Amino acid sequence: MLKKVAILANGGDVAGLNAVIRAIKRTAETHGIECYGFIDGYRGLVENNFIRLDYNPLADGILPKGGAIIGASTNTIVFHYKVTNPDGSVEYKDLSDLCVENYKRDGFDCIFTLGGDSTQKSARDLFIKGINTIGVPKTIDNDVACTEVTFGYNTAVSVAQEALDRLHTTAETHHRIMCLEVMGRYAGWIALESAIAGGADAVLIPEIPYDINKVADSIRKRIARGKQFSVVVVSEGAVPINGEASTVNADIGQGTGISRKFSGAGEKVAKELESIVGLEARCTTLGYMQRGGTPTAYDRVLSTKYGAKAMSLAMEGKFGVLTVIKNGKLDCVPLEEVVGNNKELGAVEGGTEESNIRFVDLNDELVTTARNIGICFGD
Repeated sequence: MLKKVAILANGGDVAGLNAVIRAIKRTAETHGIECYGFIDGYRGLVENNFIRLDYNPLADGILPKGGAIIGASTNTIVFHYKVTNPDGSVEYKDLSDLCVENYKRDGFDCIFTLGGDSTQKSARDLFIKGINTIGVPKTIDNDVACTEVTFGYNTAVSVAQEALDRLHTTAETHHRIMCLEVMGRYAGWIALESAIAGGADAVLIPEIPYDINKVADSIRKRIARGKQFSVVVVSEGAVPINGEASTVNADIGQGTGISRKFSGAGEKVAKELESIVGLEARCTTLGYMQRGGTPTAYDRVLSTKYGAKAMSLAMEGKFGVLTVIKNGKLDCVPLEEVVGNNKELGAVEGGTEESNIRFVDLNDELVTTARNIGICFGD
């Protein structure tokens, strides 16, 4: 019988994290189950640092609040955990056994893992080692496999759409090309949907390598029709034909497997378009604006549905699964399916070629819709 559960949030913050935490906590309270939260994600699991959430005033009134009241860890992988020795040297150790010991000693029956691809990869690996895990798909990129939508995505798109509305007025007033760079390392969902919602003229996404000259041609056609401005949405992972994504070296550490970060795609496109077309071009990079702040009504409802479903799955004894939306309805799939071919236990990170990332399908109705209304993809 389920008596004691815990929640952890891993990866970047998104709007809706607190709504999921609230839904799990309130469902637990309804059924007389103790609910706890590990502080700062997987780091809290390693350090055995947690607080009680049920009937705790700290966890009240959090539905509209951004971020996570229990914090979140980024680039923290318990199988390759950064440890600083007394002499100041750094090494990476597999502390997954310590996590299992903490989990069993504290008497937890289940841990809910709120996160994206890498988070759920670790959740699958910890499940194999003896921790009952249930994943909840969190990422603004909307690229978690096996589910139709992740919480936090709708809020990110709404922020990007509002930015585009504002950039339109500046572009039209000053006869400029305005580029908006949005998040989306491997999948272009934010760029694609915000481009449609914000009336962009072109959108560049990772799944469709672009020819900058074709984007320039589409802008020239607008100029010929009397439109002396254009708005272009650029996903941070956009890739030019026969080129590479814009990245910079990242000193995150060998234990994470991450050595480069995406950066500069929007600036690159703006400079090239200015040179080719002749109109002045500017780039705005939204960055963390997409993550922070209060969730939209849609994300509040979606997060609540996900949290309540996750708790229901735990009460049913269904572990090692991810809560998902399939055909518009709540469901679950084994975490084995979520990790794709990235099967190695303790693999350094998700987001690899073997990972089962949900990419934009080029036959998706959003792509078709965008093309039908004249949005250029640069292909």
